Amino acid sequence: ADYVFCNESEAAAYGKKHGLGDDLKEVALKIAASPKKNSAKPRTVIFTQGSESTLVACDGKVVEYAVESLAKEQLVDTNGAGDAFVGGFLASLLAEKEVGTCVEAGHWAARFIIQQSGCTLTKACEYKL
Repeated sequence: ADYVFCNESEAAAYGKKHGLGDDLKEVALKIAASPKKNSAKPRTVIFTQGSESTLVACDGKVVEYAVESLAKEQLVDTNGAGDAFVGGFLASLLAEKEVGTCVEAGHWAARFIIQQSGCTLTKACEYKL
């Protein structure tokens, strides 16, 4: 896979099971460096961590992307946050945006969906790619 997504608990469980350690940055780097069929393109590993920074590992380095805070009273339901993040990220990737912009789109989509009850959209998407 060129892109691998998971949340912090999935990443920790994977790291533990495969002997990659407890440090999520190290786990991300090791997954990114693991063999893949298409060696012409590096693997990018993205770990979301809820309200904590999103980690992106690629080409031997990890970049942290801060998550904009959300007031507790605005948080309605976290169901679908991860899927929304991946959808926003991939939409930007398909629009040929840089990884940082893809993460920003993912954060926007996740932030939007967690302010809704369930995975419903009560209004049109206002995010511009």
